[in-house]
Order: sequence, then C-alpha cells, then structure tokens
Amino acid sequence: MVTTDGQWYPPEWPDRIRRLARGELAPVTPRRAATVLLLRDGEDGGVAVHMLRRRASMAFAGGAFAYPGGSVDPRDERDVPWAGPSPEEWAGRLGVEPAVAQAIVCATVRETFEEAGVLLAGPAPGTVVADTTGPGWEADRAALVSHELSFGDFLERRGLLLRSDLLGAWARWITPEFETRRYDTWFFVAALPEGQRTCDDSTEADLAVWTAPAEAAAGYDRGELLMMPPTIATLRSLLPFGKVADVLAAAGEQDLTPVLARVELAGEEIVLSWPGHEEFTKNLPFRLPGPPHIPATPGADA
Repeated sequence: MVTTDGQWYPPEWPDRIRRLARGELAPVTPRRAATVLLLRDGEDGGVAVHMLRRRASMAFAGGAFAYPGGSVDPRDERDVPWAGPSPEEWAGRLGVEPAVAQAIVCATVRETFEEAGVLLAGPAPGTVVADTTGPGWEADRAALVSHELSFGDFLERRGLLLRSDLLGAWARWITPEFETRRYDTWFFVAALPEGQRTCDDSTEADLAVWTAPAEAAAGYDRGELLMMPPTIATLRSLLPFGKVADVLAAAGEQDLTPVLARVELAGEEIVLSWPGHEEFTKNLPFRLPGPPHIPATPGADA
C-alpha cells in the first residue's frame, strides 16, 4: 500500500490503470455495500463520529480508517420485521428496486451491529433497544458475523423491528473500475441510540474511536491518518454541522449521484480524479513511492 497526502493507493494501481486504458482489463462488477457514519453530540459541542481502523491484514483498504459497514449478502434479501419508511420509499431515495433497497438498508443495520455493537432496532415503532451489552448479545453478534444466524431470524427471535427511520442516506461511491475488489457503496448517517454504546472488538478492525470530524480530517491532511477518498469526503461533509440533529435533518437533501473515479494517461503520469471532489485529483507516476510511517491512533477521543 502507498499513500499520497493520507490517501490510499495500492501499488498495483498503475499497471491496472494502463491495462484498463489499453482495453486489456475488464472491470469487475461492483458488489453492493453499505456503511454508516454513526454520530453523537460531542461533550464540548460539535459532532463526534465513530471510526474504525481496518486491520492491516485486510485484503481491502488494510490500515485505513473507515466507518462500520460491509457488503450486502443473501441474508439481507429476505423479509425482516420492519418499522419506518418502507422499502418502496427507500427505493425512490436510493435509486434502486424495492427489493434491493430493502437489502441495502438491512445490510446497513446488520453491519452496524456486527462491527460496532449498535443496534438500530426496537420492540415497537418509535422505540429502540437501550442496551446491547452482555453475553447473550455478544453471542448473537458472533453468530451473525459467522453467518450462523440471519439478521431476520435474529430480529424475530428477539421480538424486534428494524428501524429504517433512524437512517439517513448521505452519499454513494463506486470503487474505481481498475480495482480488483469493487463496491457500490451507500453511505448513511445515524445517531447513536440513547443508552447504547459502541464495542471495540470488531473482527475487521484493530482500533475504534469517537473523534471530531475536524480532528480526524486534520490528521488526514497532515498525512498521519490513512483514508480512502469516500471516507475523507464524507468526513469533511460533516464539518458544517454543530449537532447530530442537524446532520439527520440534512440527509434528505444530500446528492446520491454515484461518485466514480476517472483516469487519464498523460505522458509518464497517471491523472486520477473523482468528479466533484477536486482535492483528490492526483498526478501519479507509473511507479509510486513507498508509504510513510502512519501513527497508531487518530488523536484524543472526542
């Protein structure tokens, strides 16, 4: 892995970009995925966001800071107990068919529980689970992660409804066409439910923190924190907001047009850009330099 100003650039990118430009590389079909910016009001004002550092051993974006999330899988395609906007309503917002919208929302809530221990569900509409700690909850999390338990069965056994109204759609990014692992990812925002707290034992992360967006973005700008373009872009998008309620209120106005990288070959350089996000435009040599030293933590807890 190599980095430029904190961005994540795998060393195989230049060769794959050249092959794609020459028509020698067929793009991989992206898998649908979902991730959530889990938020709480900071003790000293402002918004705090929950972030995870992916284990260095991870095949995709190892060592980078990200949010809880993951791929949509067949477990998310079955009907689940539901409260809040219907799959049909979500389909209109997300720009997909109702069945796909249901799977995306289900994956978002499931992954948030699996990776952060936070459950956006309650026994009735308008309610939410107040505490997800204890051996029983941890056993269920482990069974979900191992695919021994479906999310629908989990909710039904506990008498819970998925609360789709606790989510706000925020952005959509698609992994570049030259990548070997590609994801069509919907980013959501959600408030940490009252009484719940995040867990720090995700199987895919070696560090979990609550941080002020401005602090984490400053760490990225200094080259100290590794983030992929979608992560730092969505992180910066939180900067204007002083309260979680303000973020949630703004979710309905966010543009969900997919962001997909563009590539041009210019002499001995690769020009890589993300439309609408000029800060990520880079002129990269065909051979990229080695990575800088990345400190272990992103700073103090917000």
